[in-house]
Amino acid sequence: MVKRVILVIIMIVSTLGIYSFKNGASEEGVKTSYASYYHDKFNGRRTASGEIFSNKKLTAANKKLPFGTLVKVTNLRTHKSVVVRINDRGPYHTSRAMDLSKAAFDEIGNLDRGVMPIEYEVVKEN
Repeated sequence: MVKRVILVIIMIVSTLGIYSFKNGASEEGVKTSYASYYHDKFNGRRTASGEIFSNKKLTAANKKLPFGTLVKVTNLRTHKSVVVRINDRGPYHTSRAMDLSKAAFDEIGNLDRGVMPIEYEVVKEN
């Protein structure tokens, strides 16, 4: 019985922690979330902005930011950063705020991990 109560408490605390992490934003406009990267099958296809996608460019998808916006993305594990340009819409996974090109993801993270925790902020809005 005690083990179940402890397990329930841990689950509640974990859920609240994830919720606050995904929706956290500071006064400076810095937000935290998760990012993944595009599969190679999207190379050569048109993005929502009409641009041809390339996994070799430093670009990203976001649901709301205007096309052309420059965003500084920082991997919260490695503290490495990259500036990407928004050229597509997505991701369509509820826990992620960005889909990065492979080049951008590889610059700040490990491609063997499909997802990374990030902090991101607008550098220049188009």
